[in-house]
Amino acid sequence: MATGTLTIDLDALTANWRALDALSAATVETGATVKADGYGLGAGRVARALARAGVRSFFVAVADEGAAVREALGPGPDIYVFSGHMAGDTDRLGDLDLIPMLNSIEQMTRHFEALPDAPFGVQLDTGMNRLGLEPMEWAAARNIVVPLGPRLVMSHLACADDPSDAMNLRQLAVFEEMTAGIDAPLSLAATGGILLGRDFHFDMTRPGIGLYGGVPFAEAAPVVSLSLPVVQCRDVAPGETVGYGGAWVAEAHARIATLSGGYADGLIRAMGNEAVLFSGDVPCPLVGRVSMDLLTVDVTHLAEAPRHLDILGPGQTVDDLAEAAGTIGYEILTALGARYARRSIGAG
Repeated sequence: MATGTLTIDLDALTANWRALDALSAATVETGATVKADGYGLGAGRVARALARAGVRSFFVAVADEGAAVREALGPGPDIYVFSGHMAGDTDRLGDLDLIPMLNSIEQMTRHFEALPDAPFGVQLDTGMNRLGLEPMEWAAARNIVVPLGPRLVMSHLACADDPSDAMNLRQLAVFEEMTAGIDAPLSLAATGGILLGRDFHFDMTRPGIGLYGGVPFAEAAPVVSLSLPVVQCRDVAPGETVGYGGAWVAEAHARIATLSGGYADGLIRAMGNEAVLFSGDVPCPLVGRVSMDLLTVDVTHLAEAPRHLDILGPGQTVDDLAEAAGTIGYEILTALGARYARRSIGAG
């Protein structure tokens, strides 16, 4: 085996969805966000498992992702596209029954002219200044748009991962004001918003990172493990360096394992000299720089040379690894490279 093995626990994935679903009232639908190829784990595999668990509404970033999810699921489930109706999307949206979340007057004009009878949703900007209609735009458009029957009206919280941030309540108030009197399903909460409480749940929630085992859902079951094969072990004398730039110097005799995996596989260069890998439950420090295809790990303390080491698993979550790399779990997950052999466990 020349590459790492990425294992996806579908039972853990669906258990996380059920746990987040249980935090909402029975009248609230819990959807699932499967953008970025199911957060790097394979949109088809993830969506099928979640559909078996009961998910009927899926969210993707762009229409091409929606096409992949529709191919995996077939007709029936709703697939919402956050980027809305962009130029060139018309045939795909119409043919595959995808629901664009319209973000601007321009997108509304495009959609209603090209696909006048097709479903749509509306995204509102409540202060994040990223996507959606601002309050003045919405005030001008809502009396035209609302009678056409949007399938969903949503916004997105900017600071939901910090429950104490005052912006959460400010955005909630703006969303309630912008949607007052609308007879359409409403959605404000992704994972962080679900954890803020039922005032944020409205008619539908759209968990993302929490499904895949990441914060802020601290109770999430780990979904991903990643094992990297050892290519070679070598002895290093005191004073010798390891890797590019001589970034690590042996203070004593050391045994160094070189593993197949690097920044081309999504193992971010910034984690060099910071992260650890595991042999069973024994931590082994990553030493030297992360290179494109290889990692070097100090295994001096192991009784025998390992055949593989784990960089994600029971001993280290995506968020632990993200902390070592100075980033967030989202980036670790979505960067996981195409060279890994992916396998699923559990039925989902």
